[in-house]
Amino acid sequence: MLNRRSILLAAGSLTVTGSFAGRGVRAAPMLSPRPLVIGHRGASALRPEHTLGSYAKAIQDGADYVEPDLVPTKDGVLVCRHESNIAATTDVSDRPDFAARRRTMTIDGKAETGWFTTDFTLAELKTLRARERLPQIRSHNTRYDDRFDVPTFVEMIDFVAAESAARGRVIGIIPEIKNSTHFHGLGFDPEKTFLETIAAHDYTRQAPLEVQSFETANIKRIGGEVKRINPQARIMLLMGERSQIPPDIAAAAGHTTFGDLMTPRGLTAVRAYADVIGPSNTDLIPRDANGAWGAPSTLVADAHRAGLLVHSYTARPENTFLPAQLRDHSGMNARNIAGSIAEIRAYLDLGLDGFFTDDPAIGRLAVDGPGE
Repeated sequence: MLNRRSILLAAGSLTVTGSFAGRGVRAAPMLSPRPLVIGHRGASALRPEHTLGSYAKAIQDGADYVEPDLVPTKDGVLVCRHESNIAATTDVSDRPDFAARRRTMTIDGKAETGWFTTDFTLAELKTLRARERLPQIRSHNTRYDDRFDVPTFVEMIDFVAAESAARGRVIGIIPEIKNSTHFHGLGFDPEKTFLETIAAHDYTRQAPLEVQSFETANIKRIGGEVKRINPQARIMLLMGERSQIPPDIAAAAGHTTFGDLMTPRGLTAVRAYADVIGPSNTDLIPRDANGAWGAPSTLVADAHRAGLLVHSYTARPENTFLPAQLRDHSGMNARNIAGSIAEIRAYLDLGLDGFFTDDPAIGRLAVDGPGE
């Protein structure tokens, strides 16, 4: 079993050559005073994602922010799920009473088959139990299957507020409004519900809040109101694949891609309605077909010149998710803590302002280093 000292020793002994040398390279300047550690769907490397157990573990392990992805139920309540399709993250497939609700739905141009939150009332959804999404990779998480339900956004806020009060430190919330164009097409208004929810809760009016979306129209529309409710709130445009067109732009027959938005000119335009961009880690350091790192991009520096913070996604500790240079010989599904720390530090050396991680304890070690 690795303890904190052995983790740090392992990280210190792992050498990354050239421009990826973590602690040996002078870090590029950041716009934020200290990189933020963001619990991606909680601590999803260690607990089933988007459960109170996952959020609790992320907070215990030192996350500065925790992330709820938000989708609506049939009766319009926002719940914490990464996508509307709950086939992989609940026990719904084992429920014969819901078998007839399995269907195929097109979301943002992609056909998906499963069970969808918009076909369930909140009361029905609350009868389901959460399960590990990646059981082949994270088999240790399956021990927590069926222990937790699907929390609402309100329940998640209450929980974070309680943890903040108990621990005596402020914990930020970084919600993502999912698939806005799709849900509006079904007659829902997730942004309206979101604004009503954060306005009604004392914690979300005062604590650090960063609102994210892969779409541009919704954050343009609600950004001002979010900041009226919580003056310290920030707005983040998430970045998909460079060749992909944001769903709202595609629905309006536009042709602007995420790659266009990542250019210096595009970033200047983004700064008019957002404070932060959220690119993938492979936008910072691309990988080849074998998963090996190439040369770093200039995206972080370009974003900073435009006045934007950069919070990238997602640091995951298993070999299968790491660049080839950092994988060890313990198996592709094995956890590689030293490799994960080295990966994160390479991004921090580019000036990254914060990062999403499935394992905030590792993220904390990458940021704090030995002796802190």
